[in-house]
Amino acid sequence: MQQFIEQEIAGMTWRPSNVTFPKGFKACAAAAGLIAGRADMALIWSAKPAVFSGLFTTNAAEAAPVTLTRKVAEGGLCQAIVVNAGNANAVTGAAGMQDAITMQDQMGRGLHISPSLVAVASTGVIGVPLPMTLVQAGMEHLVQDWEEERECDGIKASEAILTTDREPKALACEVELPGGTVRIGMIAKGSGMIHPQMATMLAFFTTDADISKPVLDSLMRQAVLRSFLRVSVDGDPSTNDMAVIMANGLSGVKVEMDSAREQFGAALVHLARQGARMIAHDGEGATRLLTVRVRGAASEADAALKARTAVRSNLVKSAVYGQDPNWGRVVAAVGSVGLPFSLSRVSLTMGTVQVLKDGLPVAGVEDQAHEAMAGDEVVMDVTVGSGHGAAEAWGCDLTEQYVEINAHYRT
Repeated sequence: MQQFIEQEIAGMTWRPSNVTFPKGFKACAAAAGLIAGRADMALIWSAKPAVFSGLFTTNAAEAAPVTLTRKVAEGGLCQAIVVNAGNANAVTGAAGMQDAITMQDQMGRGLHISPSLVAVASTGVIGVPLPMTLVQAGMEHLVQDWEEERECDGIKASEAILTTDREPKALACEVELPGGTVRIGMIAKGSGMIHPQMATMLAFFTTDADISKPVLDSLMRQAVLRSFLRVSVDGDPSTNDMAVIMANGLSGVKVEMDSAREQFGAALVHLARQGARMIAHDGEGATRLLTVRVRGAASEADAALKARTAVRSNLVKSAVYGQDPNWGRVVAAVGSVGLPFSLSRVSLTMGTVQVLKDGLPVAGVEDQAHEAMAGDEVVMDVTVGSGHGAAEAWGCDLTEQYVEINAHYRT
């Protein structure tokens, strides 16, 4: 997974860590029996109430934990997040909402904090009631580990939130601001039912920066817009998507001045980009990461729409799997949405091989383009004009294994 992490940007340094890297955060994992043979519940905890911001699914079939955690975000403060895998607690009616509230209440009591400071997240099968006996026992284990500081490991927490993912997704960085150094950490999960109708699958960020709720809301929206809103595995948005961040201020470094906001925001975007890339690479059944860059569009929004449409195209995804440089599928996808463009100004490069120039195919490059699609990441650059709009989107190839995974997800 690390080979897909992009280089650092100015003012930030990657650290091989996770949500426990910022000051004052702990994370624990427990095996509740929701998924046989592995940890399936996680806790992320801050030493003090943290400013809390989040973006959530726009799916009308919103899961109970999403509804509950929206309210926590509206309140503005959060001190703990409890997560379960193996069951989405979605389309479970009033009983499902009560189960989510029970999780919030029990975790609040166990951690000696107000339940209103506890966010809840769930992921897994839709339409099945939570086995609350297992979930409550799992929360007891989380609290016990938190009290005794046993098994408080962010990597284990990142593994506990996975479903069909093959690998955990965790990363952290240090950011140099005018007032000093702050830290940001992240863990995420996502492999299937991935499409940007909101933000992401499940993504949890922590930081020790001292930052106000309005500023954090703005920077988090920007980060999600330029990362998780540009990833698609299969075009199916989930009922449980959320991307949230806790900022506990324990670094003592304020993010107030424009320069600090700009630097912190850029680092948060860059960290979220890596989460999006890791999720796309780990798509169900995937063998290759697909990156599509659109340049020369009338606006960033138009470029993003065109790039997202290309990475979600089953024809493009199938061509990537077959290592087939069928550039016509990419042009057709890009041209099907957004603002119109002149075909005579369109160029396309696969890897380093230009296959289309000014609307006409480049002769004699088929074999080179085929080889350019052999790597673990396939990059396609599309220029659609001379505008200033540019954006990237990430996806993956479509394989037989994707069908196998989803044909038997419940059975």
